[in-house]
Amino acid sequence: MTDDPTRLRSQPSLTTSSGAIWLIVGGLFVVVAGVVLLFLAALPPAGVAVGALIAILVLYAAMVVVRFAVRRQRLMLGIQAVLLLAIAAVSLGAVLVVAGTS
Repeated sequence: MTDDPTRLRSQPSLTTSSGAIWLIVGGLFVVVAGVVLLFLAALPPAGVAVGALIAILVLYAAMVVVRFAVRRQRLMLGIQAVLLLAIAAVSLGAVLVVAGTS
């Protein structure tokens, strides 16, 4: 069975990257989501936006730790991808909760 270059698992960002690009994209995403969540912090329900902001900061910190702590490259890149998706999910979830109650 040969590796199909069009398969998701065969993409360079998940196979040969150093992981720095995941940190750059994740950092940009945290900044954008953080600004949005800061503006939503004053809206009800109380604490949802602030809690989500704390969660995305913790998830980004985990991305940085994984980048330097995990030696197996594919595993490191996969974990970073999952953490970036988790940041997106937490941010979107908080925005939807706040928007749904306003």
